[in-house]
Amino acid sequence: MTQTTTERLYSFEEYLVYDDGTDSRYELVNGKLERMNPPTFRHLLLAKFLEQTFDTEINRLSLPWLCFREAGVRTGWRKSRLPDVYVVMAEQVMQFLDESAVCQSAPMLVVEVVSSDSVKRDYRYKRSEYAALEIPEYWIVDPIESKITILLLSEGLYEEKEFSGSQQIVSATFPEIALTVEQVLAAGNIG
Repeated sequence: MTQTTTERLYSFEEYLVYDDGTDSRYELVNGKLERMNPPTFRHLLLAKFLEQTFDTEINRLSLPWLCFREAGVRTGWRKSRLPDVYVVMAEQVMQFLDESAVCQSAPMLVVEVVSSDSVKRDYRYKRSEYAALEIPEYWIVDPIESKITILLLSEGLYEEKEFSGSQQIVSATFPEIALTVEQVLAAGNIG
């Protein structure tokens, strides 16, 4: 469960340098800091698997792209989210190398892994923020419902396709990746 921890509103610039002396991570939502709960191990394993899969494909194709896990994305004037994984063109982060790891322009692809406390946030709020930012592709990996929803931006709105079981995921960003939902969700298990 996220928790809004402040009554005062923060600017994006104040958010970038905010430090409360803890290891807590925050998203900036309409100027308010929302503390994020630590992820589960399953959540981390799924995100790591997708990051490694995307990195492998980026390297295989020698693309000028970068893949980040748990870095931020500015989604508005007083908004910043912490997606689980995202892919950007390398030039998008060049001028910010020594600043907080928050991408200030739209990534090509964003992935959120659903947890019990993030269902509404991932399916509803982030969906609208990512569409407004014009992120072309948004994956919602849902181990609770055993499905992956791929949202592709079309005329300012997302069109969604749900995949489950042994269905192969179809990605516009990575059209040659051969992954099934079962393979992705299996990465969240040990052994």
